[in-house]
Amino acid sequence: FAGSGALATQIRQGAPADVFATADPLHTRKLFDEGLVEKPVGFAYNRVILIVPTANPAGIRSVYDLRRSGIRLVIGATSVPVGSYTRTLLKNLGLSSVLANVVSQESDVKGVVAKVALGEADAGFVYVTDALAAADQVTGISIPVWAQPRVRYEIAILKSTTHRAEASAFVGKVRSAAGRAKLKAAGFLLAPLKKAS
Repeated sequence: FAGSGALATQIRQGAPADVFATADPLHTRKLFDEGLVEKPVGFAYNRVILIVPTANPAGIRSVYDLRRSGIRLVIGATSVPVGSYTRTLLKNLGLSSVLANVVSQESDVKGVVAKVALGEADAGFVYVTDALAAADQVTGISIPVWAQPRVRYEIAILKSTTHRAEASAFVGKVRSAAGRAKLKAAGFLLAPLKKAS
């Protein structure tokens, strides 16, 4: 478990992995082009949401409140999918100027959640699924659907795996009816299934 870019780098350096799943298809596609993974398949979608600490001391009620002076915002670094999606979302909303309020850029979504939950930031951008998982510590503020970037998850089997049957079974389980039900229960949107090759 790590940021998608870090995991892709580990795979390139020979990490003994069997399956790679990411929130940014760019990583799986590059690894496929480099001959390191089998053809990636989609399995879920997500959305970006704004989170605030449960107590919400800054009184943030809308993404547009981030324009206020003194707001402490935490986001993902540009090298991780949530960071890239956040910047796209802010551009779509005409709010790129709020990046001036960023006090920290985290290497993964969990870092953003932790900073907001601990009150080290007034708000942060994460995936809906991460906000749901931390619902006892943070409150989610919805983002307009029209501004949402396309957050698509892909999964691929590494060509170097020594556990091909198990890796294939795992991918099958993720894409099975039971796997999809668990993804949906966790807040993911389901991708149309295409045959894995």
